[in-house]
Amino acid sequence: MANKFFNSDYYPIYELTRGETQECVHFGAVSVVNSLGEKIAWYGNPAAVTFLRSSAKPFQALPFIERNGNTVFGLTPREVAIICASHSGTDTHVEVLSSLQSKVHVLESQLLCGVHDPLDKTTRDEMRARGDISTSNRHNCSGKHTGMLAFENLLEITNEEVDRTIPYIESKHAVQKYILKTFSEMTDVSIENIHLGVDGCSVPTFAVPLENAALAYARLSDPELSEIKSRNRQSACNYITKSMMDHPFMVGGPGRFDTRLMEVTNGRIVSKGGAEGYQAIGIMAGGLEKDSPGVGITLKIADGDARGKVCSAVALEVLRQLGALSIDELDQLSEFGPRINIYNWRKIEAGEGHPIFTLETPSL
Repeated sequence: MANKFFNSDYYPIYELTRGETQECVHFGAVSVVNSLGEKIAWYGNPAAVTFLRSSAKPFQALPFIERNGNTVFGLTPREVAIICASHSGTDTHVEVLSSLQSKVHVLESQLLCGVHDPLDKTTRDEMRARGDISTSNRHNCSGKHTGMLAFENLLEITNEEVDRTIPYIESKHAVQKYILKTFSEMTDVSIENIHLGVDGCSVPTFAVPLENAALAYARLSDPELSEIKSRNRQSACNYITKSMMDHPFMVGGPGRFDTRLMEVTNGRIVSKGGAEGYQAIGIMAGGLEKDSPGVGITLKIADGDARGKVCSAVALEVLRQLGALSIDELDQLSEFGPRINIYNWRKIEAGEGHPIFTLETPSL
């Protein structure tokens, strides 16, 4: 009888050694799709269905920006970037959130994301020294939740029906219905075939095939060449990606992979990771070679990447195999991979991690 824990969607993708001996193997899958809808590379099963988690944040912001919410409330690109973020909870992030909330008439007490300590260790230490306690604005998803509450206010301003008795985090709320519809259109997956779950911050989260999520990122990165016909949506896609790439610190924070990748590639790549070993990347039109269409990349590490190092290392290897990064860019990002050194508690090198996959491409 087949082992119910074995999933053939995922193939060996990253190996950890101790000395010269293999000690651990992570399994994963990758999909690479361009904005024309062409599958240009993959590894494992590109049709594997899995949750995007926080990689969905740009699409959760999209209907708000598409309806000119940023203009109505006078938002800056930095404030839009934090709506799409999994930020580290630094004092700078909280300052931007406070400005955003003031503009969109949202109180921190309205956020239903919960509370956790800042992801940034330096900030945690400084807060303890000051005797500060964490509040909702330190939560990595507080920007997204502020954006959803802003969208709720925007719908009322534009005389659309909003039932305020339904919490904005519920799937039956108007905000979540618009988000789901937009996500369905961007991924080419019908609403009925999108698997829903509850995210770590309590809003709905979506599971679709990797290749459909990659298509959505390709469209986000190159809306003009894709099948997006709405000029408002094209403009909103461009505004979101430019905001994220121009303000990468807002999207993550100190030492975070998304932030560093966008800083190093300087307007050529947009990046947004998700929990449990998910990573999504968009390469802008012309980012691979002159006149090349935009490209979307999604990958999933099957075991969730508890170390927090394998997903970014695999992402860099995918970009390296696609020729999307220069030698200098790879060098600047080498702390994340593709090869990583493994040290014990005494800082003695004990082994290494390295990719063990080659992307497949369509036969000529």
